[in-house]
Amino acid sequence: MLKINSQEIAEYPSSFQVTTMDLDDGESTVRTADGTLNRDRIAVKRQIEMAWGPLKWDRISSILRSMEDVFFPVTYPDPMTGKYETKTFYVGNRPAPFAVAQGTEIMWNGLKVTLTEK
Repeated sequence: MLKINSQEIAEYPSSFQVTTMDLDDGESTVRTADGTLNRDRIAVKRQIEMAWGPLKWDRISSILRSMEDVFFPVTYPDPMTGKYETKTFYVGNRPAPFAVAQGTEIMWNGLKVTLTEK
């Protein structure tokens, strides 16, 4: 199950990767003169990378429109918690290379998105 904005995604990605990220305080996380790291972790966040193969125009449009808000809920399988989680994410760049046109139908190939937890 994969939901964006409370709706099941229009087409499941061909590639799906969850990264668990540590966020450190930029001012208090420092290395001392002897190389020892003093670390101040302030949060643990998720980043989800997804990519698709060929998509019909209506499918790619539905996927992109589901991510048009500044922030949106995403329900996804989380490898760290071992269950489905719903967290708030935002999306970065969304490249969508053109593949081929057949009449009025356009196929898009290689849509990639990176979602980062708020």
